[in-house]
Amino acid sequence: MDAPNRPIIPPAPPVHARDLPVWKLVRGMTSNIAGVWAERHFDELTTRGRVLGQDSILLGDPADARAVLADRSGTYARPAAFIRPIRPLGGAGVLLAEGEEWKRQRRMLAPLFSPTRVGDLIPHFAAAADNLVSRLAGQGRANLSAEFHRTALDAVMRALFSMQVDDDRSGMAAMVRDYIAGPGRPTVFDGMARHEHDFTPWVGGRRRRFQKAWFAQVDALVAERRAAGQPGHGDLLDLLLAARDPETGEGLDNAEIRDQCATMLVAGFETTSRLLFWTVYLLGLDPIEQARIRAEVIAHPPERVNSLEDLAAWPRLRQTLFEALRLYPPVAVLIREIKRPVTIAGHEMKPGVLAWISPWVMHRHRKFWDNPTAFMPDRFAGKPQAYLTEEAFLPFAAGPRICIGASFSIAEASVLLARLLTKFELSLESEVPVIPVSTVTTAPDHEPWFVLTPVSTA
Repeated sequence: MDAPNRPIIPPAPPVHARDLPVWKLVRGMTSNIAGVWAERHFDELTTRGRVLGQDSILLGDPADARAVLADRSGTYARPAAFIRPIRPLGGAGVLLAEGEEWKRQRRMLAPLFSPTRVGDLIPHFAAAADNLVSRLAGQGRANLSAEFHRTALDAVMRALFSMQVDDDRSGMAAMVRDYIAGPGRPTVFDGMARHEHDFTPWVGGRRRRFQKAWFAQVDALVAERRAAGQPGHGDLLDLLLAARDPETGEGLDNAEIRDQCATMLVAGFETTSRLLFWTVYLLGLDPIEQARIRAEVIAHPPERVNSLEDLAAWPRLRQTLFEALRLYPPVAVLIREIKRPVTIAGHEMKPGVLAWISPWVMHRHRKFWDNPTAFMPDRFAGKPQAYLTEEAFLPFAAGPRICIGASFSIAEASVLLARLLTKFELSLESEVPVIPVSTVTTAPDHEPWFVLTPVSTA
């Protein structure tokens, strides 16, 4: 293969010369929000406009965005348009809880994701990685998007329930992905809704049916795991069952256990499988960077990784994961509705105005990144916790509601990808560009096939 031109500029939706007309903007918001932006959004720090009849402000300055996300005064709230498609996936779990209820849940769940606890889960990630490599052995080509979805589910099932994915359980991954691609996609009616339970033609019934079926699956997993015997598996369910509110001493009831498990399942495999896909897609475009990472993980093989501290031996791998998260953030837009008068970026905002924060835009903003559309992992060199230290980097949001499972996701992806790269060289079978499509998560517009070439052990 000829050496690629460097740096690599991966394909992306076009940036428009001018703001889209309303009808195109509305269509884009429900089909691919990564494709609705104009040139000025990547140059200006604040832009005003109207979206679906509501005054809106796009905050491009990281300081303004972080101030909104960090606010604890009740000045901002997540609008119904965000909550409605997500509720069937996580119920009343920590992702959607608000106010004092969210604080209680966060207090109880934080110990589950401490560095020590996440480090204890690495053997589960390694077992899922071994299953992936075994499935791929001798194949020659693979749809890695589909493989990663099953493998990420396997990893989180092991970490949460000490169960591996069999043929019956693998259907859960397809169930969630079908929901996200179908009734879970935001609609114009979601955008128009002022309350979570406002009427939604067509998709409301499908969402309710999905939630009933999805929760039944999760309840069955919890019941099966509980029936297996006393605690001692060393998994997240053990910790959930033992969790107590440090202020009241109370535990989680059955419905809360179910909702937290549902949230962890979706967050643990859907977003991580997308991260894995986009990372290998970038490495398929850039075999030079792929070879550098392979040399790094062969020098410190996955078998020697037993804690989060051990992952420090793979700095290039971590940098590449961060660059994949920058170019393809799991969630392209965060929206907050202003509930009381406030000044943002020098603008007087009234209640009802929507404050938009777009990781997609901010991660490609020309004021904050050198060559922002290019794949350049070295931009994160020496920044092992870039999602905490880089102002314009918001893959896991920010503030008190920053994703509680960020270190879990990075550790899971690191172990799975390292194991894969020690066994195979990966190249794209076709030169057809893969375009990111952002609705609930950032997904590929099609699932390309990869050629798998076994790595020589000589």
